[in-house]
Amino acid sequence: MSPSDSSAAPASHAAPSDAPSSPFARLADFAALPRIGALALSADGSRLAISVATLDPAKKKWQSALWEVDPAGDRPARRLTRSVPGESSPVWAPDGSLLFTSARPDPTAAEAGDPKPALWSLPPGGGEARPVLSRPGGISVVAVAAGTGDVVVAAPTLPGGAEPEADEDRLKARADAGVTAVLHESYPVRYWDSDLGPAAPHLFWAGRLPDDGADEGTDRVPLRDLTPEATPPHGAGEEFTLSPDGRLLARSEEVPDGPAGHRNRIVLTATDGSGTRLLVDDPLADVYAARFSPDGAALVCVRESLSSYAEPPDYTLLLVDVAGGGTQDLTPDFDRWPSAPQFSADGADVYFLADDDGRHAIFRVPVSGGTPMRLTADGAYSHLQVPRDGSALYALRSAYDSPSVPVRLDLTTTDQEPVVLPNPGTLDGLPGTLHEVEATAADGTRVQSWLVLPEGASADSPAPLVLWIHGGPLMSWNSWSWRWCPWVLAARGYAVLLPNPALSQGFGQDFVRRGWGAWGEAPYTDLMAAVDAAEQRPDIDATRTAAMGGSFGGYMANWIATQTDRFRAIVSHAGLWHIDSFTSTTDAAYYWEKEWGDPLSEPRRYEQHSPHRFADAIRTPMLVIHGDRDYRVPVGEALHLWYDLQKRAVPSKFLYFPDENHWVLTPGNSTVWYETVLAFLAEHVRDEPWQRPALL
Repeated sequence: MSPSDSSAAPASHAAPSDAPSSPFARLADFAALPRIGALALSADGSRLAISVATLDPAKKKWQSALWEVDPAGDRPARRLTRSVPGESSPVWAPDGSLLFTSARPDPTAAEAGDPKPALWSLPPGGGEARPVLSRPGGISVVAVAAGTGDVVVAAPTLPGGAEPEADEDRLKARADAGVTAVLHESYPVRYWDSDLGPAAPHLFWAGRLPDDGADEGTDRVPLRDLTPEATPPHGAGEEFTLSPDGRLLARSEEVPDGPAGHRNRIVLTATDGSGTRLLVDDPLADVYAARFSPDGAALVCVRESLSSYAEPPDYTLLLVDVAGGGTQDLTPDFDRWPSAPQFSADGADVYFLADDDGRHAIFRVPVSGGTPMRLTADGAYSHLQVPRDGSALYALRSAYDSPSVPVRLDLTTTDQEPVVLPNPGTLDGLPGTLHEVEATAADGTRVQSWLVLPEGASADSPAPLVLWIHGGPLMSWNSWSWRWCPWVLAARGYAVLLPNPALSQGFGQDFVRRGWGAWGEAPYTDLMAAVDAAEQRPDIDATRTAAMGGSFGGYMANWIATQTDRFRAIVSHAGLWHIDSFTSTTDAAYYWEKEWGDPLSEPRRYEQHSPHRFADAIRTPMLVIHGDRDYRVPVGEALHLWYDLQKRAVPSKFLYFPDENHWVLTPGNSTVWYETVLAFLAEHVRDEPWQRPALL
């Protein structure tokens, strides 16, 4: 059976026959929708590049290619690159060439071998892309000086492997000896879904790349290691930026904070090799996301206060004098969490992003001080681009009724709706409608939610309700998600409630504090209040409900299962079950232990809020889902939960992915994820016979 045929949902899980035709009604069509994931603006503001992921011919993975979008919105988007490995991380050089990373083979190499991601350049006038920089372990990140075109790249490098020949010899020696072992001498040992070491990121100075007509080859461009002291596991990091004149590299450097903890500070490295100096070092905060002013005399960065047992983190923007290191708080009274700052073209303002009331908005604040102004009305923005001529802003915009699309915005207008630029990712329609709803929590606090209603939902035909809880926990439902897409459920007749309970960001610091260290209290009662309010609607069937969530949402799904039997089914994806076990085995234990405390000396929060302690109360059928490559919430959480359910004879199923991480990312596994969830909901919410997905 072909992949497309096998991914079609069983008949009982398909969209209602009277629903309009929609790619969400058939999982094969949903997987084939183009997905926009990056945005880059040329130095002169005349060209935009985006990355677009589509299914490969075998329908087994998504391939990323680069497209050009017209900033004026007059011309249709056109594809720039095409290869089997795909292209990503676009960035424009001042001369108009487009740089990107790709593992496509070098056409001039005598042997293709096993190509690693290299830096490629597409000429300004079009034509064939050519490789310009490579390293034995590949190239992961590139930065370009806006004024000069000087280049710095990040590349994983073995100890003693600054010279490419030495790095290659060390890699070959390990492979020839069959050695995969890593000796760790400091914490941590892994991150997300990757084992750290033995290589660590180093930053290499390449200067100005050869003209497109030159034929030096990737191994003839001299690279100077700007971070020779970088050692595993952290290395030099991969967050860095160049001053416009290319003379200074600002980077976020990870340093110890306690015996097994870490925090970030900002250091400046002279690209001529004359040394590195400390710029911003706050023992009570992480400092990162630095960006230079147009004249290079200042930079702006994010200061994130370190959380503690008593307090969650808080965020602000710092304006830093490059010469003297003095700092100024740009957002001292701003009760939101700013991120991704960058200067206006004239250096008089700073633009940044922040969650705000269920949106991820663009703000502007004067460098001279003042109240930040919100420029956007609705939607969630990313990849903000500020052209050097100060003519407009560009970004990717998404919302729960739109995937990411490139947009153009005015520089100063408040609460604006942007101009959507022609692109290959705009949807024609959705199988339902999106509504913003509110509820009042037990303590009187407002709880904001998004509600997706399927076509045809009415008082005469109320829809079954699925409560979908976000991860994080310090985030909010505000943007499109391909992994957790409510429209797939709406296409099959479900209403989906997406609440932002206590701990969600974008509603003020006190709203986060309400749930800090008490996940089973205000976050739980906020969710129940949101469900209570939704169930009062005549177009919702309060007798047919389910709850589901991933990560923190998985924790809440597990907690809900131990606290109430109001739902007919519960789906827990990558959920926390045994908090003590989780905090000691996750990839950044020190971060979580700040909130939960040491389980030996401060056990109270573990005892009160770990779901496993209340397993005997579970009566609701549960679907447990987890990936074995998940290092954020290790798979042991699911194995423990699964055993506890089975030995108590709770109706349950366990969907296990041996090669997926915290998310489920490959097309086939993503399709099976949706198929299994839909089948489980159909069985318990709609009382339909269980239909096992065909490939399981």
